[in-house]
Amino acid sequence: MPSHSSHFRYSHRSEQDLIMKTIMSWDEWAARDATDLAELVNKGEATPAELASQAAAAAARINPQLSSVVEVFDDVVIDPTKDGAQFDGPFKGVPILMKDLGPGIKGRLQEQGSKFMQGNRSPEDAFLTRKMRAAGLNIMGRSATPEFGVAGSAENPDVYVVHNPWDTHYTTFGSSAGAASSVAAGMLPLAHATDGGGSIRIPAGSHGLIGLKSTRGVFSIAPALSDITGYVSTQGCVSRTVRDSALFIDSCRGGAPGEFMPYWHPEHSYSDMIKRDPQSLKIAVSHEWGTYRSDPHFVAELERTVKLLEELGHQVEWVTPDIDFDAAFSAQTTCYISNFAQSIQRLLQKRGLASPPEALFEPINIKIWQKGLNMSYSERWLMQDIFNSTSRKLGEFYEQWDMILTPTFSGPTPLMGEKRYLTLSDNPDVMSWFYDLWQLFSYTPLASLTGTAGISIPLAWQKSGIPLGMHFQTRQANDGMLLQLAAQLERALGGRFNIGKVPQVHVTRENH
Repeated sequence: MPSHSSHFRYSHRSEQDLIMKTIMSWDEWAARDATDLAELVNKGEATPAELASQAAAAAARINPQLSSVVEVFDDVVIDPTKDGAQFDGPFKGVPILMKDLGPGIKGRLQEQGSKFMQGNRSPEDAFLTRKMRAAGLNIMGRSATPEFGVAGSAENPDVYVVHNPWDTHYTTFGSSAGAASSVAAGMLPLAHATDGGGSIRIPAGSHGLIGLKSTRGVFSIAPALSDITGYVSTQGCVSRTVRDSALFIDSCRGGAPGEFMPYWHPEHSYSDMIKRDPQSLKIAVSHEWGTYRSDPHFVAELERTVKLLEELGHQVEWVTPDIDFDAAFSAQTTCYISNFAQSIQRLLQKRGLASPPEALFEPINIKIWQKGLNMSYSERWLMQDIFNSTSRKLGEFYEQWDMILTPTFSGPTPLMGEKRYLTLSDNPDVMSWFYDLWQLFSYTPLASLTGTAGISIPLAWQKSGIPLGMHFQTRQANDGMLLQLAAQLERALGGRFNIGKVPQVHVTRENH
């Protein structure tokens, strides 16, 4: 795997052998979202190969400063049909990166940010991989993730160290670290991401992007997992525009044969819904969840967001859900530890190993395996009981309120090298390590636990100049309303988030 100072790898050729042509200026490339690019192809003004070539050139231009891209599939850049993409789908060949964790791509490397998984190739396409190709997306490479997606950011110097393009001294958060960094830097307009507690929404929040975690029953995690084995895990994307996220969900949703639960579809497509403002919404705003509180500057930004919402005609009140947050975080921690331990155990068994090799696993992940391997059914039953009671309480709350608003995370984005939130941490107590995470990632896990929808919308700024997302969550199957509100806010801000600012590392800048 590349080190933090190196370039990404190419699948077959060297960079010198791959001629990367551009068909538009970098200013135009960065200004166009995926919907725009698809329209260019539809009009015959660009080809999927030309779009892939420009995206590969963008990665070559700025990835040395970010390490957000692990690999470019150069054979797919040259021939976008090679892996079976279907360009009659709505995206018409728009390039996309697959997070190096989750959906497999047959015959391609999937190393999951781990030294242990080096050289691992997926034996088959995941169901979502096929859905993305049918949607017309050209999967042209892999984006970086922390080891097995567990840490707060991707910062293992033996693997890669991923930087936030807004200021490379700051972390990306995780676990969709490379996805968020690549899209924010203008490499391409959207990227695949996954979320099991905030891993779409949190990096979206620190990169000025749209990040929606859908309700259960939208994106399949087949064939390896289902909604009964992957309680909190789901798929999605990060993007710069609401309409791109809406189109991704419209095009890629749906269940595989043999799903544990029914998969649902809305009455109207999200792409149509976002053209209309939502009705006046009742939004409950808060930041004091159990023992967790937001940074004072974040509270001021939250108050500013409240004023914007009120100007748009929404009813906003400071109300906190009546939920036992301590019990919810405890159950969420049990879920992560027990599920992750069994996932690692399966990998070890395939290689005939009794325990994780210390040289190939980050220390906190070894401790999680040790803690969770022999968890009892009684512990899991208690976890499930709390999942149920928390979901019921939250469901009752949504009978009175349309949405809950908080910051996407509760404290400032850390500088690079802050090991407290990394699986490289030397914290001897794995429970203490998780609760350090919750102090920073206080608001997104609730939607994962309950299987409800949540979205990070780029509406605020940290004192450091790093973006700050605002997190809206809502009841099950109300994902479309979140996107409607996001689109209304996008229009209210002149059609673009981040008031036209671009990161320090960006394809349009000449400092590469």
